[in-house]
Amino acid sequence: MRTHLYLIFLAAGIYAAPHMSNIAELLTLLQQMKNSMTGDILNLRIETPASLDDVNCINALFEGAELLKTNPDLKKFSVFFQKFERLKQSLIPSLAEEFQGECETERRNTTKFIEKLITFIRKLSKDARA
Repeated sequence: MRTHLYLIFLAAGIYAAPHMSNIAELLTLLQQMKNSMTGDILNLRIETPASLDDVNCINALFEGAELLKTNPDLKKFSVFFQKFERLKQSLIPSLAEEFQGECETERRNTTKFIEKLITFIRKLSKDARA
């Protein structure tokens, strides 16, 4: 399963290579989002994958991002959500056939979820450079 995930990341990386600046921008916006969180948004609990090495867990990241997108406090990060949606659209066709099972998740606070999302996007950018 791990080999399949790396192949998917490699394919996504090849596709995303011209968009490396977009990935860098995603990371920057995500870090800004993480740093600006206060109040109730910090207490929001989001299903966070235990492992990013399982292809089935990638969908959990997309669902969590959708939850963040609906939060009115994060409307100022609409550019991030638009760019992340484009990334999702480019990955889903190659991932659709790989989704086969459940993902082990845990309800974590928003900060922990964003840290996982940052790790995921960094993995994509490393695979794109490889």
